[in-house]
Amino acid sequence: MVELVENQLDVGTYLDLRKKVNWKPLTKEQAQKGLSNSLYIVVAYENGEAVGMGRIVGDGAIICYVQDLIVIPEKQKDGIGGLLLERLKNYVKQEGIPGTEMMFDLMCAKGREKFYQKHGFIARPTEHLGPGMIQYLAL
Repeated sequence: MVELVENQLDVGTYLDLRKKVNWKPLTKEQAQKGLSNSLYIVVAYENGEAVGMGRIVGDGAIICYVQDLIVIPEKQKDGIGGLLLERLKNYVKQEGIPGTEMMFDLMCAKGREKFYQKHGFIARPTEHLGPGMIQYLAL
């Protein structure tokens, strides 16, 4: 059974989950600052082991981003990603200002588009929306 735990993720577990899905490595300092500046974090545990996590960043009024959504490879296709994403979406709905609309965005990993489309996201570009863009800054 999967247990979801909110706003309790240590740096070591976060870095380990990132490593298991082959994401860019971060320093402990980067990871800690990123986690500390998150609006919301949810971690999925199965038998006491972290098997996935999701994180929201943003302003909580105009825009929120799914910054991380990780499910370890051996647990993908088990519905954990959907549970995490639904919990993230519920957080955003609860935090928003009634009577307004909030953008709920993400940068999708290549090959994961169908998963997010299944959960109501649209791919860009569209007729009215340009492509998402990124730039990495060396500091």
